[in-house]
Amino acid sequence: MIPIKSFRERRRHLASRMQKGVAIIPTAPEQVRNRDAYYPYRFDSYFYYLTGFREPEAVLVIVAEANGEMSRQILFCRDKDLEREIWDGFRYGPEAARNTFDFDEAYPICRLDDMLPGLLANQPTVHYSLGHDTAWDTRVTGWINQVRQQTRSGITAPAGIHDVRPLLDEMRLFKSTEELQVMRRAAEISSGAHRRAMRETRPGMSEYEVEAGLLHEFRRHGAQAPAYTSIVAGGANACVLHYIENNAPLNAGDLLLIDAGCELDGYASDITRTFPVDGRFSPAQKDLYQLVLSAQAAAISAVQPGSPWDAPHEAALRVLVQGFIDFGLCHGSVDTVIQSEDYKRFYMHRTGHWLGLDVHDAGEYKHNGEWRPLQPGMTLTVEPGCYVHPADNVPRHFWNIGVRIEDDVVVTETGCEVLTLAAPKTVVEIEELMQERKDQ
Repeated sequence: MIPIKSFRERRRHLASRMQKGVAIIPTAPEQVRNRDAYYPYRFDSYFYYLTGFREPEAVLVIVAEANGEMSRQILFCRDKDLEREIWDGFRYGPEAARNTFDFDEAYPICRLDDMLPGLLANQPTVHYSLGHDTAWDTRVTGWINQVRQQTRSGITAPAGIHDVRPLLDEMRLFKSTEELQVMRRAAEISSGAHRRAMRETRPGMSEYEVEAGLLHEFRRHGAQAPAYTSIVAGGANACVLHYIENNAPLNAGDLLLIDAGCELDGYASDITRTFPVDGRFSPAQKDLYQLVLSAQAAAISAVQPGSPWDAPHEAALRVLVQGFIDFGLCHGSVDTVIQSEDYKRFYMHRTGHWLGLDVHDAGEYKHNGEWRPLQPGMTLTVEPGCYVHPADNVPRHFWNIGVRIEDDVVVTETGCEVLTLAAPKTVVEIEELMQERKDQ
């Protein structure tokens, strides 16, 4: 787990970037599934990044003074309530939360509306995720208006509201040693789940049976949840990028595309593997699979400190397009096919995204209109693919083949580290692992 002192240091760092003002960062609300049943609770990633506190009904307030060198770190949370704990489980309460999570002050959440106008008085700015939640927008502007009503007493209200997310996005983009330790473990658990799927998958099973094995593997190794809804897509379903029904039968001769990763202590893993349901690639399947694997290798080689964010995508794209031309899917030169975007019939998405507390994690991809350079500590996915829908001008032996290969990669001082290598991805590795099931 990430040490408590790291959360306090993040709060101090945010205060220094604010210079002077007040930051208000609420956690996520509980969400009703239906009637009086709730979804499993998941905290807000920004709030958790700064606090390590996992309970609902909580708000972080940071008051920055003197160019950020002095600050008050305040938590508002649920009161200790032994009766409610009988029904809902343990809750810290303000006093224990202050001591455990190293806040300067902590108060019951019911005091938030009374105290915030006083905390905002004579402050130049409010740092808050304006526009993210209309109910919170109304609440924050209401506190500011209460301060404005005191102007005849010589009290000034904040003159500006700044979006706190750009400051936090830049902080979250660079993973600490402790964060990477958690992400490596999440990647290890998820890699094991993909290996299990390869060992257990057989013709005649249903997609949801494979999904059940993934979820079981996540949970039995300590992950709290899947990081996103798993994609378990057999046959033509693999050509649907965000397929989540996971209810179709698995047939011999088809490929199975699995995009699944666990969440561990808030941090996501994100792995995609594609393999034959019956354990052996057909020649056409192997051709497209090797093409995507080669494109991914080129992309991973382009993950270097100083290289622009777009370099892995461009490297993968050129390999894919050459393959599309070689296999008769596209026609012309590599440059003309890229310029015309004809390749998008078979590869229509980008090659990666930031990864961290959110599976599509925080952080800008461009600065001043230019792709930002990769730097050590940035963590991203590398995930080229190929998806062939039936069409008159497409060779029939490629119809309904969908392939994606995705790994989690962290930029290092000298290149990159692939966190998810333990999930097999070469043709030989996959077929050998799947052969073991027949030998048992």
